[in-house]
Amino acid sequence: MTLTVTRCLAVLTCALLLGLSGATGEVAAQEKPKDAPPGSKVVRDLEYAKVGDVKLLLDLYLPAEGDGPFPVIVAIHGGGWAAGKKEGAQGIRQASRGYAVAAISYRLRGVATFPAQIEDCKAAVRWLRANAKKYNLDAERMGATGHSAGGHLASLLGTTGTVKEFEKGDNQDFSSKVQAVCALSGPTDFLQMDAHATKNAPFKHDEARSPESRLIGGAIQDNKEKVAKANPITYVAKDSPPFLLVHGDEDPLVPVHQAQLLHDALKEKGVEVKLQVVKGAGHGVGGKDVNEAIDQFFDTYLKKAKAK
Repeated sequence: MTLTVTRCLAVLTCALLLGLSGATGEVAAQEKPKDAPPGSKVVRDLEYAKVGDVKLLLDLYLPAEGDGPFPVIVAIHGGGWAAGKKEGAQGIRQASRGYAVAAISYRLRGVATFPAQIEDCKAAVRWLRANAKKYNLDAERMGATGHSAGGHLASLLGTTGTVKEFEKGDNQDFSSKVQAVCALSGPTDFLQMDAHATKNAPFKHDEARSPESRLIGGAIQDNKEKVAKANPITYVAKDSPPFLLVHGDEDPLVPVHQAQLLHDALKEKGVEVKLQVVKGAGHGVGGKDVNEAIDQFFDTYLKKAKAK
């Protein structure tokens, strides 16, 4: 009996760490879709950057109808910065709603430690702007979204729009700023995660083998300066874009307190922000209410806010 329970817990923990928890709605299982969402088409495996021998690719989902230029949502997959694929990124369904969606890959922590991940995300945004005319994209209306590790990177992308330190690679004449961010279940201040963890948390974030420690290349409590660089809150300013934060109040992997910290920091600077706490939800958040909130958010700040 004890052995069976131990094995079940081990399997569950691994599944959670890889971002494969049983989410529904907006955050679905990380399986490669066979086709583009209804009413859209996809151009797969576009190379947006190359770092050494590593080719960084994105899939560009485009509305099948409409004149454009289309507002863009950069979709960033989760997976503890160690796994996951662009094909399973949160937000791809928005291609059915008049948005171009760029589902991006990025260097995982097994390839490179932080800040490689945010450097790649910013390079993708610059590439999209550099190729906006070719793909009928609106370079002035770009948002970002992601779940879990993807939520962390989407938030960081939102608050580091003017941080030159993370601007690496080509297309430096183009901005990596985004105009709206929707982050689901994303971590922010790694140092506070254990203090606010749920009772059923499967591991300690302070440990050297935790996803956060492996991301920065050492135990987080021993590398506080590196942790601060990876914290979206570090860069919050009055000109940060509007945010929608979605988080389950029973998340065993990323405590809801992480979203509350970012919400409070944004609000203090006067940034438009909404925190939607999903009662009874764990790490996977979704369903009709969440989807409607996300749709309304992007429609308000990207679709309706068309540049003059």
